[in-house]
Amino acid sequence: MSEELKENKKELAKLKRIAVEIASEIHDIVEDTLWTDYVRMPELSLKLKAAVEEANSFKEAKGL
Repeated sequence: MSEELKENKKELAKLKRIAVEIASEIHDIVEDTLWTDYVRMPELSLKLKAAVEEANSFKEAKGL
C-alpha cells in the first residue's frame, strides 16, 4: 500500500471519527438529558450533517 493511500485512509478515519463523536453526543442527550439539553439538538444535527458530508466528499475525491 502506498504512503499516500495510507495517509488518505488515516485522514478518512479521522473524519469518520469526528462524525461518530457528534452522533455520540446526540445519543447521550437522547438517552440521558433530552428534557434539559434538547435545545442543543439542532446545532449538533447541523454539525453531524457537515461532518458526514465532509467525510463522504473526501472519500469520493480520493477514490476510497
